[in-house]
Amino acid sequence: MTDGTENSTDDVYDVVGVGLGPFNLGLAALLEDTESDALFLERKPEFEWHGGMLIEDATLEVPFLADLVTLADPTSEYTYLNYLRETDRLYEFYFYETFQVPRREYDDYCKWVAETVGNTAFSRRVTDVRYDEDEAAFHVTARDPEIGETVEYRAENVVVGVGSVPRIPEALQGHPSEDVFHTASYLDRRERCLDAEAITVVGSGQSAAEVFLDLLKRRPEAGYRLDWLTRSEGFFPMEYSKLGLQHFTPEYTEYFYDLPQERKDALVPEQGLLYKGIDPETSEEIYDLLYERSIGDADPDVGMLAMTEVEDIEETGDGYRLTCEQWQEEERFAHRSDVVVLGTGYHRPKPPFLAGIEDRIARDAKGRLRVDENYEIEFDGAGRLFVQNGDLYSHGVGTPDLGLGCQRNSVIIESLLGEERYPIDEDTVFQDFSVERFCSKAPDSERLDDEHATPTQED
Repeated sequence: MTDGTENSTDDVYDVVGVGLGPFNLGLAALLEDTESDALFLERKPEFEWHGGMLIEDATLEVPFLADLVTLADPTSEYTYLNYLRETDRLYEFYFYETFQVPRREYDDYCKWVAETVGNTAFSRRVTDVRYDEDEAAFHVTARDPEIGETVEYRAENVVVGVGSVPRIPEALQGHPSEDVFHTASYLDRRERCLDAEAITVVGSGQSAAEVFLDLLKRRPEAGYRLDWLTRSEGFFPMEYSKLGLQHFTPEYTEYFYDLPQERKDALVPEQGLLYKGIDPETSEEIYDLLYERSIGDADPDVGMLAMTEVEDIEETGDGYRLTCEQWQEEERFAHRSDVVVLGTGYHRPKPPFLAGIEDRIARDAKGRLRVDENYEIEFDGAGRLFVQNGDLYSHGVGTPDLGLGCQRNSVIIESLLGEERYPIDEDTVFQDFSVERFCSKAPDSERLDDEHATPTQED
């Protein structure tokens, strides 16, 4: 692993990656087995993946095969199975007998990869990216947050993978962070929760459900009142059927990309439960706990209310007053709580370090990056700029899915090298998404001309 102290201004890297989440870390691992000279920069002192949500017993929502490299190269030394081999846990995992692995172990696996590859540099917060037309190179400036040292790197290509940040609605901001906080900070605030008399969890995605479940498990000993509010229509499970999961495939990504943008913008909000709901096993565990706690007419001292918007939070001296509206009944009410945990999702602010090349970057009418099918941002210059997990609006619901990270990285690597180094998978699903593809394989089907409803000539 690079120690991050060298000044690299005399070198021109083939690619510099900004940010080291799972996607860019996977790209770093796959590039290690190529001739490409790459360096990946991360502002944190070590790899950390959603550290505030590494709750005991929480598991990944995808199988272990969706690790950093396996779906691109099962023979790579950076597979999850090789991590188990190298850490002497392979037989333990064999008897564990599950595809979904503990989230804490996935984080440890990523740390192991980050410490093993030779092209990462930590404590490097990228502050500026500029482009030199004469050199045909990006100048990437990074600063060590601890000691203030500044280093500049040059690269022919840049891959942006800085991820998302917690989103707290403006109306719910401005309160002490030890009492009102995002689920991303939960583990750092859990002791505060255990001292409270009343806790309210807001939101109905997986993070909110995991926090609620963890607090539900601890409630008998701690004795607090626990409530769960969400503006969604219910506490619905995430789509996890085998046919439904085919939306997280290269075929669906290609199909979605080719749709008109206005159709994509209308479609994405309708697909929330494909990636925003609650894992069925988490839902079942919550219900089973509530059932056990209610035996013998016992009161689990838990409240759950959907279709409820939390409009405002006000400090009262003895806690917080939440102003809420059950929007289906159009009835407003006040709710008191000592602690409020906000599972209000994440958002992607415009990376400030891109300001120096903003005039070279193409954006659509809504200010979003124009990204081509190969995840390359339209850029005015010989250098190329790629994005990781920042294009849900252009590539669909599979964008944040760990299982598609290898496919995206294989595509990016092919673009960088000009040749296929890892397979670009095709024909991976049993269903079709486009009429053209369906008719090409179904002998009794044919496409019709829209105007005359007559068969079209197939090649």
